Amino acid sequence: MKREHRRAGLLLAPLAALTLAVAGCATSGHDHGQHQASAERQAEVAAKGRTVMPFDLDRTTHRFSKTATGGVQTVTADDPSDVRQITLIRQHLAEEVTAFREGDFGDPAAIHGGHMPGLHELQEGHTRVDIRYAQMPAGAQITYITGEPSLVKALHAWFDAQVSDHGRHAEHG
Repeated sequence: MKREHRRAGLLLAPLAALTLAVAGCATSGHDHGQHQASAERQAEVAAKGRTVMPFDLDRTTHRFSKTATGGVQTVTADDPSDVRQITLIRQHLAEEVTAFREGDFGDPAAIHGGHMPGLHELQEGHTRVDIRYAQMPAGAQITYITGEPSLVKALHAWFDAQVSDHGRHAEHG
């Protein structure tokens, strides 16, 4: 009998641990395993964003899609016929690509802070990340590609921080 109880305990222990972990995430305010910034932090980021990004955050959406080799950042106008927002998005993202290729991540640092997750690694490793710009029908996108797992991890952390900080203005793709 003891042997059966021990075997049942060995089988149930991982299940119990998983249940506790899931319950902990469900009650701790995590979204997709990531912390959501406070409303105060999101308001601060939005205010700083207005000084860096020329488009209207309330009329656009940031989307951050993680990939195995990096990720894709898109910004689109919520109204696909809003030519002004689309033009501003495209101009801004094209400028950001030029800066990022040179290791200049000053705009994200100005909005999110210099200690933003992944930022330092991206600044240091920018020459090992292929950064591409492309227009989309309602905006533009930046694609980040690298073969280095540490830089993929940095990009993913950087994406998560942006989604958290931008709140309703951003989402995972």
